[in-house]
Amino acid sequence: MTAIPLPNPTVPGFHPDPSVTRAGDDYYLVCSSFEYLPGLPVFHSRDLAHWTQIGNALDRPGQLALAKIPTLGGAWAPTIRHHDGRFWLVVTEAMGRGSLLFTADRAEGPWSDGIVMQGVSGIDPDIAWDADGTCYVTYSGLRLDGDSPGDHLGIQQVRIDPETGRALEEPRSLWSGTGLMFPEAPHLYEIDDTWYLLIAEGGTERGHAVSIARSTRPDGPFEGCPANPVLSARSTDRPIQNTGHADLVRTPDGGWAMVMLGMRPRGLTRAFSPMGRETFSAPVEWVYGWPVIRPVEPSPPGPPVEHTDDFTAPSLAPEWLSVRTPAADWSSLTERPGRLVVHADGSTMDDPCPRFVGRRQQHQAAEFSVRVDCSGGIGGLSLRIDELHHYDIEVGAGVARARARVGGIGQNWEHPLPTTATTTGEVTVRIETEPLGGTGPDALGPDLVRLSFETDAGRVELAALDGRYVSAETAAAFTGRVVGMYATEGSVAFDRFRYRGEDPPPR
Repeated sequence: MTAIPLPNPTVPGFHPDPSVTRAGDDYYLVCSSFEYLPGLPVFHSRDLAHWTQIGNALDRPGQLALAKIPTLGGAWAPTIRHHDGRFWLVVTEAMGRGSLLFTADRAEGPWSDGIVMQGVSGIDPDIAWDADGTCYVTYSGLRLDGDSPGDHLGIQQVRIDPETGRALEEPRSLWSGTGLMFPEAPHLYEIDDTWYLLIAEGGTERGHAVSIARSTRPDGPFEGCPANPVLSARSTDRPIQNTGHADLVRTPDGGWAMVMLGMRPRGLTRAFSPMGRETFSAPVEWVYGWPVIRPVEPSPPGPPVEHTDDFTAPSLAPEWLSVRTPAADWSSLTERPGRLVVHADGSTMDDPCPRFVGRRQQHQAAEFSVRVDCSGGIGGLSLRIDELHHYDIEVGAGVARARARVGGIGQNWEHPLPTTATTTGEVTVRIETEPLGGTGPDALGPDLVRLSFETDAGRVELAALDGRYVSAETAAAFTGRVVGMYATEGSVAFDRFRYRGEDPPPR
């Protein structure tokens, strides 16, 4: 098998459910974003190895309706395609309006306001066209609402009018895998006059797998590959687990590659994945009309990565996220030039809509820091999985406070701020993640999370907490860690945000 150099992780950090398309010599990739805004990050590459975020597909009010979406809902499993000179994107607004369709002339946007696809009742939609221009939407028939939520009808398909989103027929059942649970994430392709249906099955946890079937027609009947599942890490000791939810694309050299989600679990029993589901890649070889995929292995660790933001740009960079409500509604980059000012409304990180602006943790060893002017309120840094699982370090009202929220349990650690900091309001707060090793009971978790603050009087660490409680498995989350700034009282100004990350060698 001829391998192409595909780095793993390909897009590190919380970037699940990747879908990829090729337009000429350019590649574009999108991922799920769930309750975060802006939604559906868009990445560009020329070689499938080096990816740059060029925007977010859903970056305007009205494209997603997330304000009342519960945790685990939101923007699920997009598919991006380039067809007939336009980019097409279909996605599920889970626990909301259902399946949505967007278009754009350029992948970086602007994208259309979107339409609800009528007659597509399920999740994980795919969009494809045959040679006659007939448009097919293939999806997973999981019911999220109605009279029978939780029922699963397997892989479904309808022909639609792509201009209106209206289904032109009743759904038909297609091939739904080998019998493993949760057949989902279908993608339909015509390759060398044969139609292939690629799906995920086994659940997005450790049993996740990729299976494939083929037919002479886009609507079947489909025959499964004798070697199914064609990719899975289940019951192996591979450092990358949960591999599944895949998409296929031609490589620059004329071959094929697969992008998929996976997880990098750590800890003594490899049970905890702080960054959740990330994007990985693997080369593909076709043998007797079926894809053969190598096991997904991590790339050697690279040098440390550093990002800085002094908030001098006219708008936030596309990597910055807020929860359910747009950050522009309650923050400003112009009120105090060179600082991000966040206006609190009394909500905390325990609430569904905190005043929070964060970015993904992308390395196992990471350090986040920011300088806080707390003279007008209370705020700091939070490492967040969801409103029930987060660690915070905040300052204000003469006190530095570390907070831990794990389910229904909370704990605080407090320390008075020095007089100089109380007078000026300037304090640096820091969150560090320190990967654990060894074989003792102290190594059960993936890492230590250290919460500290620093003033002219020196640095004080308030807490060193077990990272297992802010991991995807403990929280039963579809997301991963997002770390950023928040305010709970008054108005808080932030500047000199710094991120430094690196990965230790695989264990």
